Amino acid sequence: MPPLTRRDFLRRSGIGFGMLGLAGVLGQQSANAATIRGPHFAPRAKHVIHFFLNGGPSHVDTFDPKPALLKHAGKALPQTLLTERKTGAAFPSPFKFERYGQSGIEVSELFAKTAQHIDDIAVIRSMQAQVPNHEPSLMLMNCGDSIQTRPSLGSWLMYGLGSENQNLPGFVAMCPGGDPIKGAENWQSAFLPGAMQGTYVDSKHTEVDRLIENIRSPHAAPDAQRRQLDLLRTLNQAHRRERLDPRLDARIESFELAFRMQIEAAEAFDVSREPQHIRDFYGTGVHGRQTLIARRLVERGVRFVQLWHGAGQPWDNHDKIEAGHRKLAAEIDQPIAALLADLKQRGMLEDTLVIWGGEFGRTPTVEMSGTTSKLGRDHNHYGFSVWMAGGGIKGGTVFGSTDEFGFAAAENPVSAHDLHATILHLMGLDHERLTYRYSGRDFRLTDVEGNVVKEILA
Repeated sequence: MPPLTRRDFLRRSGIGFGMLGLAGVLGQQSANAATIRGPHFAPRAKHVIHFFLNGGPSHVDTFDPKPALLKHAGKALPQTLLTERKTGAAFPSPFKFERYGQSGIEVSELFAKTAQHIDDIAVIRSMQAQVPNHEPSLMLMNCGDSIQTRPSLGSWLMYGLGSENQNLPGFVAMCPGGDPIKGAENWQSAFLPGAMQGTYVDSKHTEVDRLIENIRSPHAAPDAQRRQLDLLRTLNQAHRRERLDPRLDARIESFELAFRMQIEAAEAFDVSREPQHIRDFYGTGVHGRQTLIARRLVERGVRFVQLWHGAGQPWDNHDKIEAGHRKLAAEIDQPIAALLADLKQRGMLEDTLVIWGGEFGRTPTVEMSGTTSKLGRDHNHYGFSVWMAGGGIKGGTVFGSTDEFGFAAAENPVSAHDLHATILHLMGLDHERLTYRYSGRDFRLTDVEGNVVKEILA
């Protein structure tokens, strides 16, 4: 019988290709120690939790009140900006806005619980994207480029800083019920080392074994896996000595990480270990559960956690926006408020940056179907809102503004490059210095643009 090849060994071993598939996206800084840069200066934040509202939430119905729309209700607005679809007259928000906190910032009733923490939040009301289409705008907001394949924000943070936990992936993307538009490209590593890519978790599941595929081997006990890994490492190291390929080092270390994760990941994702009052505080739905998991992950040193909302039923309410936005906001308002309160109570908000936003906003005019109103809003990339709270942010702040109707950024426009530069700055990274040489040139998250929005920094 001929000797086993490495491939045959993997196929027959208790670890198997299932574990290899998991490990390939779970490597972290030990696999790419030469590429980890470390912070350029003292960071204000060490971790990020990013709520991404897939589909484009309406800024004029959430964090950017526009009373002028009520005055002009049913009338044409004096604007000439092109929209993707036919829109009609001014469409005032069906939601009530109130002032909250000592700062007195107005927030919609949709996020009344989140608004209780407005004095810890900085709202940017003058965000801009480039086009009114989901796919390029998702890539722009997540990866810094609407056309070319580029690494995601989380991957850049992993490249620059690595993870604080040797036994968990440093970048996790939780998206219940399936991928959003563009799927894994939203958390891709692109030309950065593959170990920097986000680890996808379908958080609709409650059992740890279904949350993280192949977290346990059905074929071998831990001691047997340990012996298999030791043999596999010996074979891989012998293979590596004959080749100069950094991917081999990453592969060896990723096997080790996958093995170590069997204990720590199972514990980190198990919210039943939390007291009942904490679970009730976050809420019993999938978004309450995944938000609590996010806190548990950053508590254990995970660098970047992205929480997707609206993948199956997006915030893309072209019609019946009142019912659609009310339902969607009700799913995440309590979890967001609970997270902010919980992080603050634990002393974690000081070094955890919380981000909220989507790929663009929505028009202040009503979308039309022929001559009939659909009672919804079209895509609007000209101006929308994003907010941040926590590590290094000056709470109770509003930066920038849209025009009186909310159609376009009017004062202090903020681009995706500006937003990314600001996030990197809070994490201790200079966006102009965090570069990666690829295809004959140096690339960075912010391309050749971007300015830190200093006005929202504490």
